[in-house]
Amino acid sequence: MPPGSSRAVTPLDDDDYPAYTMGRAADMLGATPAFLRALGEHRLITPLRSEGGHRRYSRYQLRIAARARELVDQGTPIEAACRIIVLEDQLEEAQRINEQMRTQGPEPQSKTSA
Repeated sequence: MPPGSSRAVTPLDDDDYPAYTMGRAADMLGATPAFLRALGEHRLITPLRSEGGHRRYSRYQLRIAARARELVDQGTPIEAACRIIVLEDQLEEAQRINEQMRTQGPEPQSKTSA
């Protein structure tokens, strides 16, 4: 629960909760189930599986799939779209770490006695 909140967090509050079936996810994206399977084949997203083995997608995964869909709609091959998204995410993480290190300043040098 968020601080100061008395409301319980439900699975639907969780961006990583696998709430959407493949059909529903495809409808939400305006894509086909084959498109979602292709994203999985290129390891951009890995949906969880229900007890019956059906793919289940989270809101976070759908946001990634929507980014891929935009690139593909602009003419980017799906393999390239997946790689672009992975590289963008890696760059964003590296920039976040660099900024964090910049704001913390250099670590103090330890004094060693000889």
